[in-house]
Amino acid sequence: MAHHGKYNALTDVTGISVGNYTDEQAACGVTVVLCPQGAVASVDVRGSAPGSREIALLDPANLVQEVQAVVLSGGSVFGLATADGVVRWLAEKGHGFALPDGHVAPIVPAAVLFDLGRGAQFTPPISAEWGQAACRAAASGPIETGCTGAGTGAFSWSIKGGLGTASRVLDTGITVAALVAVNSDGTVVNPDSGRLWEIGLELDNEFGSQGQRTVKLPPKPEILPTGNTTIGLVATDAVLTKQQAQKIAQMAHDGMARAIRPAHTMFDGDMIFCLATGKKMLPEVPGFFVAPYAQAVNDLGHAAADCMARAIIHGILTARSLAGMTAFCDLEDL
Repeated sequence: MAHHGKYNALTDVTGISVGNYTDEQAACGVTVVLCPQGAVASVDVRGSAPGSREIALLDPANLVQEVQAVVLSGGSVFGLATADGVVRWLAEKGHGFALPDGHVAPIVPAAVLFDLGRGAQFTPPISAEWGQAACRAAASGPIETGCTGAGTGAFSWSIKGGLGTASRVLDTGITVAALVAVNSDGTVVNPDSGRLWEIGLELDNEFGSQGQRTVKLPPKPEILPTGNTTIGLVATDAVLTKQQAQKIAQMAHDGMARAIRPAHTMFDGDMIFCLATGKKMLPEVPGFFVAPYAQAVNDLGHAAADCMARAIIHGILTARSLAGMTAFCDLEDL
């Protein structure tokens, strides 16, 4: 029987810690995923309005194999500044791509979502210091979700979005997990039934009584057509190549597309990273194909997709009403 990890969070993957910085008045924040000892990484971008940094180097054809952190941030293009703080924080601690004479260049890919105009001023006072503050807050235990970090100002279809996470332990003992900031043009709730699209993926009653509700969605407001984007990552403690990590990131988008409908629109910059901390070998399955780990990658990708869908649901269910955005928990029953 499938079950989740100790925290049902990205931090169930050994070698990863997560920190948030939240400014509720600005309705904005940043989430930093730290892997200071390095994690093999790749990415897959499906949305048509992405905001990002250090994405090209994650192509399997390119030189750098490992990253030391990934940043998920609000603030749209202004939020990319938070990665500067993360780079400085890691460099001061000696973590990064090795350079001569003991110097390092921390590799910190970043993705941003559009939450401008939701706080006290149109453009939040986001800066490199927000990134450093999130690093200082990073821990390897439970992750605060909902209106925190990159999910602080998030809005999904017509209700409050948020930060969500989930994990799963496979029969092989390998852990897969997801972390996501849900700020989607599409809806996580079926407007006709009032039920969450992917409620059937629930493990160990993780969604509680809120997940069983049938709610009445408010109408979708007339807002800026670029005011969206769902950004996240999946991670595993398995040993992966960049090519395998890229494939798993691609498959993880299936979970996003099932949990949010529609997903990957012209108004979303949907992006999923994949990190592998390399603590456990993939099981080798003999067979016709030359690639001995093909089935293991399939299994990880499938689990990553399910974790992404569950994390999206958690982001919606744990959010609370903020800055004029009504949360799922405050919706009327259908």
